[in-house]
Amino acid sequence: MKRGFMNKIKAFLTRDRLMEIFRFVINGGLSIVVEFGLLYLLTDIFHVNYLLSAGISFTASVIFNYILCVKWVFKGAEEQDAKSKLIFVGSSVIGLGLNEILMWLFVSIFGLHYLLAKIIATGIVMIWNYVAKRWALVK
Repeated sequence: MKRGFMNKIKAFLTRDRLMEIFRFVINGGLSIVVEFGLLYLLTDIFHVNYLLSAGISFTASVIFNYILCVKWVFKGAEEQDAKSKLIFVGSSVIGLGLNEILMWLFVSIFGLHYLLAKIIATGIVMIWNYVAKRWALVK
């Protein structure tokens, strides 16, 4: 049983898949810079409530992330149909919901600083994003 599982992992982690994951991580890093930069700017400079600024910055990051996913991360994603686009948008809306719930939970309930809360929320939402966006964009 273990051997079958390991063979599935080896089959999944081809050179092309590893490069795709690498590009996804780079894209994610750039998207995080966009998201955290806007979050900080809106919250600390313009004094917008952290939940509103988290939603705005998340949305801007998703748009940036989408463009890079389609143009660079996932091969063949530019030919996606309307259903794939809808799944991508839907997964992003779910990601936004997860982000907002986690931000509220970590800041309001656990008393973490909003930037530390954002780091934790980002890690959790990133896993969801890879699985959902790959499913939406790759045929």
